[in-house]
Amino acid sequence: MASIPHELAAFLVESKRRTYAGLDDDATVAAPLLRGSKQLEHRASPYAYRDIYFGMGFFVGQETVSRDGRVIWSMSYSGGVRAEITGRDTFLAIYKFLRQALLAGSVEEPYRGPHLFEQDGMVYRNEVEGSLDRFHGIETIAQEDGALLYELRYGGGLLR
Repeated sequence: MASIPHELAAFLVESKRRTYAGLDDDATVAAPLLRGSKQLEHRASPYAYRDIYFGMGFFVGQETVSRDGRVIWSMSYSGGVRAEITGRDTFLAIYKFLRQALLAGSVEEPYRGPHLFEQDGMVYRNEVEGSLDRFHGIETIAQEDGALLYELRYGGGLLR
């Protein structure tokens, strides 16, 4: 049983790379459980990952991991681009950059992306407290000059 946290962390990183971070909404399940949501899934026995979220500019969602059919871990999140950002091209650029940052996530901290990621004039920061069993954090994307573009808060842990 002691190996589950490491196995779970590795599965989380793989799942995120095979869903939103790697495929954007192309990983969406055709008929999501909740109408109006985006639902992303990945399976690698004995684990199953599901990410369900609503919205785009501002969004709210929940990730779950099941082991042998029982949900053992969950993370909820909410955030998005600043309200005054309305241009589709800007949205797409920010979320493309976000996916690149999320692809750089690690097994050591599998919640979102790395502490710092910079590319194409944008800076991603992720501050997290806790461990896989109970954690919370905030991620931001800003321009190089410090102007905030995006913010997301998240938290979760092992269910008991």
